Amino acid sequence: MRAVVQRVQRGSVAVEGEVIGRCGRGFVILLGVGQGDNEKGAEYLANKIANLRIFEDDTAKMNFSALDLQPPAEMLVISQFTLYADTRKGRRPSFVAAAPPDLAAPLVDYFVTLLRQMGLKVETGRFAADMLVTIENDGPVTIIMDSSDAAKS
Repeated sequence: MRAVVQRVQRGSVAVEGEVIGRCGRGFVILLGVGQGDNEKGAEYLANKIANLRIFEDDTAKMNFSALDLQPPAEMLVISQFTLYADTRKGRRPSFVAAAPPDLAAPLVDYFVTLLRQMGLKVETGRFAADMLVTIENDGPVTIIMDSSDAAKS
């Protein structure tokens, strides 16, 4: 699984002009599921993201995680298969490395459930919908993560 984690002041997602999810101070997480991804990868990313220390303390040092903030940070999770785009050949990206929807949707839901079980407020986009995502990136701070990194640590 791949995640683009953006620290935000606020974010929202709309489908057909209707806002269906929003968050305040916290993260907008663009989440892609690839071929061969599994629940273990979702668990790795959820834990890493919830505990990622990228919120500033009183000395402007990134010392706090989403769970350390009071109230805890809010999350907006957007499924995004395009994170698995392969642009090495030609001019049109290939998405064959992305998991098919029947495998990806349950893993996205599982990832969201894990974050909620940690006590975080999490809202989502709509899987496979054409969405308009508004992101007010704070910093800007943007971190790219991949569950395959678990095997490297």
